[in-house]
Amino acid sequence: MAEEKRLICASGALEDGGKGVRFTVDRNERDVPAFVVRYRGKVYGYVNECGHVPAELDWQHGEFFDYSKLYLICAIHGALYAPDTGRCLGGRCQGRGLKPLPVCEVGENIFLLLDKPNGQA
Repeated sequence: MAEEKRLICASGALEDGGKGVRFTVDRNERDVPAFVVRYRGKVYGYVNECGHVPAELDWQHGEFFDYSKLYLICAIHGALYAPDTGRCLGGRCQGRGLKPLPVCEVGENIFLLLDKPNGQA
């Protein structure tokens, strides 16, 4: 059986090291901000929340990368994260990384992979 997916955006909306696309995910029956970015040709998704405190990362709407385009940066604290793992690389995140989300690129679209309710195959 095929995995359940939710469309986030068209593949062309993400440039390598460029602006990300924001969306929301349902966590414990509430909408939580999230984002996808492209890094070294692959797509990565995370909950839009710094590992230090619950603040959104982007310094402007959809801007998650630092000036070098090598790291994701928290606009409030300057914490740096690896775009491909969400791992904390320095700053106030103190070892707490980003919360990854299962995303995939199929054809010309980027999808969030959805959890199936218990009991469904």
